[in-house]
Amino acid sequence: MKKLVLAYSGGLDTSYCAKYLSQEEGFEVHAVSVNTGGFSGEEIALIKEKALQLGATSYTSIDALEHFYEKVVKYLIYGNVLRNNTYPLSVSAERIVQAIEIVNHAKKIGAEYIAHGSTGAGNDQVRFDMIFQILAPDIKIITPIRDKSLSREAEIKYLQENGIDYSWEKAKYSINKGLWGTSVGGDETLTSNLPLPESAFPSQLIATDPKDVKLGFFKGELVSVNGQKGTPVQNIITLDAIASEYAIGRDIHVGDTIIGIKGRVGFEAAASLIIIKAHHLLEKHTLSKWQQFQKEQLGNFYGMLLHEGNYLDEVMRNIEAFLSDTQRNVSGEVSVSLHPYRFELNGVNSGNDLMNASFGNYGETNKAWTANDAKGFIKILSNPGKIANQITQNDD
Repeated sequence: MKKLVLAYSGGLDTSYCAKYLSQEEGFEVHAVSVNTGGFSGEEIALIKEKALQLGATSYTSIDALEHFYEKVVKYLIYGNVLRNNTYPLSVSAERIVQAIEIVNHAKKIGAEYIAHGSTGAGNDQVRFDMIFQILAPDIKIITPIRDKSLSREAEIKYLQENGIDYSWEKAKYSINKGLWGTSVGGDETLTSNLPLPESAFPSQLIATDPKDVKLGFFKGELVSVNGQKGTPVQNIITLDAIASEYAIGRDIHVGDTIIGIKGRVGFEAAASLIIIKAHHLLEKHTLSKWQQFQKEQLGNFYGMLLHEGNYLDEVMRNIEAFLSDTQRNVSGEVSVSLHPYRFELNGVNSGNDLMNASFGNYGETNKAWTANDAKGFIKILSNPGKIANQITQNDD
């Protein structure tokens, strides 16, 4: 039999692929899921049971949580990356790591084929295919959903006809949960005007009393929550558990897809949005004006390349080196208040706070220059404007 590795999540698309490829196409299907957050031990056990029920020869779960943080998430924090100033790249960031792990597994077991459940109208097909083609050009890529232009209804019908119970209600919303956030897609996100209903979001409002949280950073990494130290991954999970009870981090992102059409997707990303905003505030206190300016340019560029599947381009390693270097003084504690559906940044406490310099207090007193110094500085600073105004004052 033809040995094939299937990127398997247990959702509708990959369930169809597992059944169809093993039963109709005669492949020896080896289902692989890559845990980049969002899967408990019990859920992984259920995913394995389902994969084998669908016809997979084997099932493998790869724990890539720490790898995902070290290779991707860390730099999204350093760069304060929010696509279109909104979306923290929750799913697109995961896909890169998942694709690399799947290629490595395919090589390990000597598979001649790799399959995934992407459609022909989304970004994931590009991300998966690019990684596969670059790292394993000799392995053939199989994509039944894309090649057969299948609707979700058609996939459900096929599974039901083959004895697999799969309801439309279960498939109504496509939910992808990971360490850095959860995406939510459904009928409403295919429109331009409809919001997602409250019930579509995995986390519901539980807490209503405001709560203060203190986030400790060391060289740009989250090292503590409320004084309790842990690894960055542990701290992200802890913060998400606290903030999700307030239904924080919900939004709908609208952006340009890799394939050139507009796309709309809902998401909830409590921890990632709070961390990025808190980290950014700390940087405002500890970095120079020009460091912040250059970081913003390169952070946005890094996010764009990552989103579009270009993670393996060497320029990404160059940008990561720059972003890492900027974090040398980004240490301190940020105070955050949590409220239903929102959060507030209260302030920072850092030994590297540039506001603590003895040069003066903004808008109040100056200690390092005289009034005449200020007047002379302003006079020289205005020279370019004076010259331009003199030359162009008679222009229409």
